[in-house]
Amino acid sequence: MIDDELIAAVEGVVRRAVAQEVTPRWRQLGDDEVVQKSGPHDLVTVADQRAEEQLTRELANLLPGSVVVGEEAVHAKPATYEALHGDAPVWIVDPIDGTRQFVRGHEGFCTLVALARYGELLASWTYAPVPDEMAVARHRGGALLNGEALLAGSPEEGKVLEVATSHPDFTTDAQKRSLLGLRTEGVAPRPCGSAGLEYLSVARGRVDAVAFSWEAAWDHAAGLLLVAEAGGESRTVDGQPFRLAGGNALPFTAARDAGTARRMVGLLRAGR
Repeated sequence: MIDDELIAAVEGVVRRAVAQEVTPRWRQLGDDEVVQKSGPHDLVTVADQRAEEQLTRELANLLPGSVVVGEEAVHAKPATYEALHGDAPVWIVDPIDGTRQFVRGHEGFCTLVALARYGELLASWTYAPVPDEMAVARHRGGALLNGEALLAGSPEEGKVLEVATSHPDFTTDAQKRSLLGLRTEGVAPRPCGSAGLEYLSVARGRVDAVAFSWEAAWDHAAGLLLVAEAGGESRTVDGQPFRLAGGNALPFTAARDAGTARRMVGLLRAGR
């Protein structure tokens, strides 16, 4: 299913949707083009909506019989998310990951696309349009950033771990307690920005780990495969692999290597 032709075709679809619907609206949004969904930190813009509509049309056409699970479509019709449990190949789409940053005119946003089937991630695309960085991962085929191999490596021995964590507004009391386990000597936690860009930072060895308390597939699918194919590892707080369709023990972590992932799980458990 996944060959070089499809990889290149999806990259073209992503770049085209962003060029037509996202970047022309960056720093050009009107007040009537931004809407709160569930709160002040959960925004949607006309750029999100139109980019997802275009991605949905073009991705479905690339792979007959496939379906699309997009953030905005699921918000409008939650049952759409059930496609992750089905037999058809599923495109998982976040048209703008980091919408808050996009609305504020900051550069920290990206577009995320992943392809999965039977709960297994097959390929992913992470596109940051402002620096024009395209990261592509293929199951058991490695990870590339603008055509160059991505290797997460391992943190230097004795180095303070830099960790991006969930914003407090998106955590339960129990999850907050778990994340407090990261506030210990040798770890420097900070609130995350765009989840997709944080995963990219792990895959390129610039951030040591992430710890997230929500499991929406569009935020995590592309990045989880990217980190895995760059040599990293992810685990939920109970030490199990992350399940794409949900039902995970939270928080969960993705880290540069297996040792760091195990350390993160231990700290998250200690905070309970």
